Amino acid sequence: MTREEDLSRIAQQEQELGFERFDPATAWELGTLLREMAMERGAEVVIDVHLHAMPVFYCAMPGTTADNASWVRRKRAVVLRFFQASYGMGLKLAQQNTSIEEKYGLPGADYATHGGSFPIFVKSAGCIGAVTVSGLPQREDHNLVVEALCRMLDRDHEKLKLA
Repeated sequence: MTREEDLSRIAQQEQELGFERFDPATAWELGTLLREMAMERGAEVVIDVHLHAMPVFYCAMPGTTADNASWVRRKRAVVLRFFQASYGMGLKLAQQNTSIEEKYGLPGADYATHGGSFPIFVKSAGCIGAVTVSGLPQREDHNLVVEALCRMLDRDHEKLKLA
């Protein structure tokens, strides 16, 4: 897929992967699903579900490090600032031949426009938080989150995933 195709697909994901309601129990269900998926695949990832400033699920799989926790925090910061997937933001900035530091004055130590964090949308409220994975290549981090959201929302992952 080209960058433009990825951006179009990510916009479609953001449009379609919204919840009717989302509470701490739903966050736990999403985090647990991601953990089970990671275990099945032997993926060494950190999984984080945040409702804005409130952490509601966190799991560091064996093989992860403090660096993964830092990546989660930085990718999540992008989603909570722009209400968009961190991977999509990175692709948009690359398309504009700029960085988050240059365009918005935001330090790379606090913001990472790499794949793996996705906004939690509630249809009646907008973005209420973020679900984030770190440990795989960024495109795979993004796809893992999207696959879990598709499962929870009964959407066709084959139609929504990045190729």
